This record gives sequence, C-alpha cells and structure tokens, in this order.
Amino acid sequence: MVDKFWQDKRVLLTGHTGFKGAWAALWLEAKGAKVAGLALEPEPRCLYNMLSPWQNVSNYTCDVRNMDQLRSHISDFSPEIVIHMAAQSLVRRSYRQPRETFEVNIMGTINLFHALLELAPPPQTILIITSDKVYQNNDNCKAFSEEDKLGGDDPYSASKACVELVTHSYGVSFFKAGSQLATARAGNVIGGGDWSEDRLIPDVFRSIERKEKFQLRNPYSTRPWQHVFDVLNGYFSYIEALSAKQTIPDNLNFGPTENDCVTTADIVKMVEASLGYKISAETSLKPEPFKEKQHLFLNTESAASALGWRAKLSVDKAIGLTTDWYRAFLAGKDMREFSLRQIHCFEELSHE
Repeated sequence: MVDKFWQDKRVLLTGHTGFKGAWAALWLEAKGAKVAGLALEPEPRCLYNMLSPWQNVSNYTCDVRNMDQLRSHISDFSPEIVIHMAAQSLVRRSYRQPRETFEVNIMGTINLFHALLELAPPPQTILIITSDKVYQNNDNCKAFSEEDKLGGDDPYSASKACVELVTHSYGVSFFKAGSQLATARAGNVIGGGDWSEDRLIPDVFRSIERKEKFQLRNPYSTRPWQHVFDVLNGYFSYIEALSAKQTIPDNLNFGPTENDCVTTADIVKMVEASLGYKISAETSLKPEPFKEKQHLFLNTESAASALGWRAKLSVDKAIGLTTDWYRAFLAGKDMREFSLRQIHCFEELSHE
C-alpha cells in the first residue's frame, strides 16, 4: 500500500479520532505517511481505538478552540500537508448546542490558520473538509455545483458555509504564496466503525447489537450516500493535485451518482438484503422537533474533470462493505487487520 507521493510526508490530521478521521489515519499510515493526529480524547468505543496499535500515527489531545495548545502541537510537528476534519459534525446536535457548533467549526478553523501562518516554511498543502450541506437548499431536488450560493438553515450547515467563506478570505488575504489552500465538500459518508449518535447506519447496528427495535426517522429523505473509501480517495487525489500546483479549483464536491442518492428507507432495505434478514424496525411518527432538508444531491463534474475522480462504489456495494465490517466486529475479528484488508481491496478496485 506504500505510495510514492505520501511516503514519509508529515501530515497533520485534525479530527483523527472521529469516524472518517480514523479511516484517513489508517490509510495514510498504510501509504507510508508520518501522521500527527490532533483531536479531542477519543470516546471509549470508537474506530480509532479499535484500529490500534498505531505505528506512524502520533496522538495529540487538543481542542481546536484552545489556541495555545494548537500552536504548541503544530509547531512541534511542522507539517507539510494539513487535512482539517475536526468539527462538530452532527446536525441534530447543532440544534441542541449551536454555540459549541459555531465555536468549534468556525473559530477552530481560524485558530488552525493562525497556527499554520506562524510556521516557516508553511505547509505545502492545506485541505479543509466542509460538507455537502454548505449550499442554500430550498428542497427543490437541485444537484448543487460549486458555483451555487452558500447557505444553511440549521446551525451545522450554516457553520460549515461560514468555514467556506473564512477559508476563501484567509486564502486570498494571508496564504497568497507558499501554501495551496482548498475546501472539499462531501457528506453522508458511510462505512464500518461509525458509532456517532443520530446517524442511520450506526443506529441500525446499535439496535441489532442491543436487540432493540430500530427507530427510522425521515424515511423519505434522500441523501448522497457514499462509502468513506470513495470520499477519502477523492481527498487524497485532491491533495496530490494541489501539491503538484496544478491549475485546479479551490473547492470541489465529492459525491455519488444521482442514481445512488436514495432514501433512508431504501438504505435500511439494502442493509437487510446484505445481512440476509429483516431488521426489527418501526418508523417514528412523532413530528421531528428539528427540521432537516428532505433532498440533497451534489454535482461532481468538477472533481471528474479536474482529478478524473468518480465514486467507484455503488450504494449497494458501499452498504455491502459496511455490513461486512460490522458483522466482523460483532464476530470478534481483529478489526485493524480486517480494515486494512478492506482498504487494500478498494485500492485494487481503484487501479482497474
């Protein structure tokens, strides 16, 4: 799995103890990178802990709102590449904790920029991970492209749209020379090892593990479901192109084809088909206290044109990989070994 571009690169990865961050850390380590992970203390049950022992990933416990901690850890490591994933990333929690969401997502990013600006030399490439929810969404089934108007009704979406504006401002004002700075927009990422609250796949497997009925909310909401491997593959390809100083957009969407944008009810049926049995579930008829958008699609033609990137995994294959992971976990398998094997199989698919 060692990759010539990534071998021995010093990569700062914020949010490495989260679901997507832990997969990124494992893959970067397999590619030969030297990773400094910077995040809050991991939850007792999380993918990051399940993937230990780590060989080339250093863990720095830090809240991105703490400028002094952030500055100290970053100056010690002096990264060549930065991938900023640390965030409060849950829509429903953002309604309950709006101030925390805005502080972590906006001020955390600003603190990161100021810590990076103090480095000499500055990082070669900085990729800020935002969301597919940064667009002004009127629920008209539009496929959003990068030129569309930013917006956000819920605190999470609004905070990530603000991060887009902040990143543009710092790129134009302060990172004018020496660093390639860009944002990547993706969301509704699925895969093994996600234990986040209020997410469809983790909720399903928690109910299976606990032998409880699964509560299906918003059964007709449509989302751009995609496997974490496709998304990370897009991020890594973007970083490689930026580092080569190719003429390339400074923000890109990463998402599946429109055919793979299906409802939450469809996803549950796919999980049942993959597992081979019916999940004990009931649709919640209670009115949701917090409003979420019904439809969300992304236009990914820019990523295809700039990087030659397209999602390799259809939604049913993404579900298959995901259920395989949870099944292995419930069977007590070595999840580091199993997860590396899944990455290797995806890499082989990518090279076909």
